[in-house]
Amino acid sequence: MHALTGAGVTMAGQTREERRDAEFAAYMQARQPSLLRTAYLLSGDRHTAEDLVQTALAKLYLSWDKVQSRDSVDGYVRRILVNENNSLWRRGWKRREHATEVVPEVGRHEDSYDDGRGAALWDVVQTLPRKARAVVVLRYYEELSEAETAAVLGISVGTVKSQCSRALATLRERAPQTLDPRNREEDVR
Repeated sequence: MHALTGAGVTMAGQTREERRDAEFAAYMQARQPSLLRTAYLLSGDRHTAEDLVQTALAKLYLSWDKVQSRDSVDGYVRRILVNENNSLWRRGWKRREHATEVVPEVGRHEDSYDDGRGAALWDVVQTLPRKARAVVVLRYYEELSEAETAAVLGISVGTVKSQCSRALATLRERAPQTLDPRNREEDVR
């Protein structure tokens, strides 16, 4: 069998576009849960996280052919998530909220394996400024190296180190005493 180069058909009968779509679909299926977790950790809201992932995947799809190394796709899409999360706060519609007489019911989502300490710590992490929270999420929740975090955020490794240091100091100050591991050891004795 000969490939029809003019029509973009491969030996297997798939067009270049069909092969690209299959590659993207496989990537999306494999990485979507992890991306949703990262987006949730960045935004602190499940619905916003879903929107962030949807936007990030749409932008990734448009750039799929341009991503030179498949090894760098995760970093690229994380960068999109961070940038989209940051741009949410710059949009004008966020500032045009209106007060109402009735407060809508909002269910709080907590992971079932959480013993309470994780939720308490996450509440404290959410008090950090956006940039510091992004560094903490990427370094400690996503377990990226300092260099990987710097690359995703477009900042220097030194900036990652200093922001991590300041963020951890702030977390130590703001965290309730019940989260202090030294207090837990005393409870066990």
